[in-house]
Amino acid sequence: MPDQPQEQARAAARPSITRIIADDGGALSSELNALRRTLFPPASHKLLRSFSSGEAAKLIGVADGYLRQLSLAGKGPQPEIGPGGRRSYTLAQINELRQLLDDGPKAKRYVPHRSGEEHCQVLAVVNFKGGSGKTTTAAHLAQYLALRGYRVLAVDLDPQASLTALHGYQPEFDVGPNQTLYAAIRHDAEQRPLADVVRKTYFPGLDLVPGNLELMEFEHDTPRVLADRDAEPFFGRIATALGSVAEDYDVMILDCPPQLGFLTLGALCAATAMLVTVHPQMLDVMSMCQFLLMASDLLGVVQEAGADLDYDFLRYVVTRYEPSDAPQTQMVGFMRSLFRERVLTHLMLKSTAVSDAGLSKQTLYEIGRESFTRATYDRAIEALDGVNGEIEGLMHRAWGRVPA
Repeated sequence: MPDQPQEQARAAARPSITRIIADDGGALSSELNALRRTLFPPASHKLLRSFSSGEAAKLIGVADGYLRQLSLAGKGPQPEIGPGGRRSYTLAQINELRQLLDDGPKAKRYVPHRSGEEHCQVLAVVNFKGGSGKTTTAAHLAQYLALRGYRVLAVDLDPQASLTALHGYQPEFDVGPNQTLYAAIRHDAEQRPLADVVRKTYFPGLDLVPGNLELMEFEHDTPRVLADRDAEPFFGRIATALGSVAEDYDVMILDCPPQLGFLTLGALCAATAMLVTVHPQMLDVMSMCQFLLMASDLLGVVQEAGADLDYDFLRYVVTRYEPSDAPQTQMVGFMRSLFRERVLTHLMLKSTAVSDAGLSKQTLYEIGRESFTRATYDRAIEALDGVNGEIEGLMHRAWGRVPA
């Protein structure tokens, strides 16, 4: 038999699992921060690329030749002239051009901001199955809408903070205590207005409420205050916080955590629409089934307690779809037979372009076409635009801009 004192001595000499996990987390965090400094020198801040004249014209909704006429006439912001006379515009300049065209005699609406009678759209992107493309969907949707001139607030409710990292903020380095949504919904005297937490991004028109591990505090604090009858119900706190800044935005995108906790329930009670992401495979659909059943039970409880659940639409967003995969095609058909129009017509295809862009902490909207083979980029961007354009159309229908 081994000598017990020797075994105890060896065990004491081994590092604890807590120490191993902490060391691995710290090492990985340092390497990711170093990667950011390498990718985005010299200030480690992300910058948005310029857009060709053709891209700018497509985003605005005019002919490229018309932009050239405006430039030659000295009207509006002047493009940068590159090699070969290629003209390019920043997104800020594109928004200036929208404003210029809106001020003209034409009836077409180039600035898509909502009117006073149109409510702010709050879109909750949810699922509690990892790998469903939730954050990828939220990030691309937020940027798509900003590129088209909407005033967008992206809200990261996930303690993993992937949406925050995608927009240039390293959660453990750049987001300090009381600088997440938790600051505006916490139950104690350190609560702050949400307006103090909102950050600008390198995308004109797109602001961010960052996230980090601090968001978990809301999950821990809420059970302790549930017995306080004088406190605002937990399910209304996110809606109240978002409502305090709603006048500044046309749409808010909520990236929810992959669990049905107090944060997700609060987000669903604040939302005007729900987007459920799903990968079309059996295990993912089975997981979504459990999510829907659990969500209906919990939302029924909070509705009885006074929550207002008035949704403009609910849609299932099929992600990472491979058309050549017969079982996936069958699963999409199965979902359409059950949910009919609630499954988006357009499907987000699985693409190496999206995953390759993610390696440099970017989305496909940030990277130019020249970074990929033309066919790969065009196929991916067409799928993204199809999905996001369909969601934009649902927003317009809810606002009454198009017939229901």
